[in-house]
Amino acid sequence: MRLLLVEDDVDLANRLARRLTSAGFAVDRAADSQSAIAWPDLDTHSAVILDLGLPGIGGLGVLRGWRAQGVRVPVIILTARGDWREKVEVLNAGADDFVVKPVHSEELIARIHAQIRRREDHGAPVLIAAGLTLNPTARSVTRDGQSLELSRQEYRLLEVFMRRPGHILSQADLLERLYPLEAERDWNTLEVQVSRLRRKLGRETIKTVRGLGYRLER
Repeated sequence: MRLLLVEDDVDLANRLARRLTSAGFAVDRAADSQSAIAWPDLDTHSAVILDLGLPGIGGLGVLRGWRAQGVRVPVIILTARGDWREKVEVLNAGADDFVVKPVHSEELIARIHAQIRRREDHGAPVLIAAGLTLNPTARSVTRDGQSLELSRQEYRLLEVFMRRPGHILSQADLLERLYPLEAERDWNTLEVQVSRLRRKLGRETIKTVRGLGYRLER
């Protein structure tokens, strides 16, 4: 699961990123309002953690900008004050939840998982392609009613393919969706993961398009 952390306090951002990564999330980071408001593909993230006290237009301005653009990803606000008037304001602006600083990482992680579950419970679509059925809510994959046992990374890779069946996805496309922007991206590791997934799905399920990337057959 991929998160965007928007926080200008470098020490806090580093601490939260380490804790969230150890909890199994891939964490992208933005340090200012301008980067956050222009962030691409926000709806591919599971959630956003957004500091209210950003310089410039501030977290509230960023949030309003996202919602005006139609971005629906869950947003959890980090705030230093947390009085009821501020809470009402951020919720009315489109925030899904808030955490008051100092941030306890266990509470933040629990709230992230709660938002992800809520989003999944309200219509996360079942994906069907190549004779496979992937249920994002149950995090399960079946073929002809038979469950397939996939590792967490294999599941994430297959989900990327099943969201764009029939489309060619380059190695760069896949690495961008699987790993945070700051992470070291290993092309060889990706090839190994694709190979392992093929062994479980059948070699004809994922085609190699020479010089371009991979394609999940419909």
